[in-house]
Amino acid sequence: MPPLFRYGFSYSVVLPLALAALAPAQTVPAELWRRPPAVESLDLYHGPGGPRLIPRPPFRLIEKNTSGTAEKYVVRDAAGRVWEAKLGPEVQAEVFATRLVWALGYYADPTYFVPAGRIGDRPFTNARFELRDPARKFRPDLAWNWNQNPFTGRRDFNGLRILVMLLSGWDNKDRRNTESNTGVVETIRNGRPVWTYYVTDWGSTMGRWGGFFTREKWSCEDYAEQSPRLVKGVKGSDIDWGFTGKRRDDIAEGITVDDVRWLMQYLGRISDSQIRAALRAAAAGPHQTECFTRSLRTRIQALRRLASSPAPPRRTT
Repeated sequence: MPPLFRYGFSYSVVLPLALAALAPAQTVPAELWRRPPAVESLDLYHGPGGPRLIPRPPFRLIEKNTSGTAEKYVVRDAAGRVWEAKLGPEVQAEVFATRLVWALGYYADPTYFVPAGRIGDRPFTNARFELRDPARKFRPDLAWNWNQNPFTGRRDFNGLRILVMLLSGWDNKDRRNTESNTGVVETIRNGRPVWTYYVTDWGSTMGRWGGFFTREKWSCEDYAEQSPRLVKGVKGSDIDWGFTGKRRDDIAEGITVDDVRWLMQYLGRISDSQIRAALRAAAAGPHQTECFTRSLRTRIQALRRLASSPAPPRRTT
């Protein structure tokens, strides 16, 4: 999640501002998804930043981010770029998940796994480096709700909800929480601001969905065990999902087979070699790479079967 301290905001300030921002939001172009280029040709090893933006040591400490539970630092690399370095158990899942959602047309910050190094005189291992692009301004006052946003009911928004479940993303906090995993970045295009809505933190993924005492992150054994239960069935035109987690109803309810068909136009073109490349970028070992690849393919195949099923009859009054 992009740290709020860098802008001098706390959520005691942000929440009221977010409510006040609803009216102005209608006057600024808002986007959630952009049609990706040839999905099957994308480089999922390097992800949205490509090889050019790989963090370059040495890393100079700018400040420590004390928000949230993960250990995070803001650093400047040898190329002068500013990064947030995050340590802890969410690192690998976040590096992988951001590559997949980016490949399907959703916004993700350039993110890399750095296996070891030093921040100033402090050694570290296994860090996620997320770029702070000065051309993109993070707007903490515009955190949004899963049940209320400019895209509710649209195919691209329902596609994002499907991806949350595909990746077992159980930590779906939004602006109703003390800390939010939903956000907006502002860019200037042709002299005008554009707001891009996105999920800011994919760290609680690739494990077990569930309640407080049962959920896990970056655990292929758990991810594989639940994969056959992603889709429980179809009720009319709506899908019955096995997924549970925070904001479960906001994520799972009301998604139709047509929504799955829309997403599969892009998700269905992702290859196993691309999945393996994204897993290698996240420092998955050989066993993890094959386990996650098989399990994710099981989930994609379940969605493919849904997409190819006959359309349900239309409801009549």
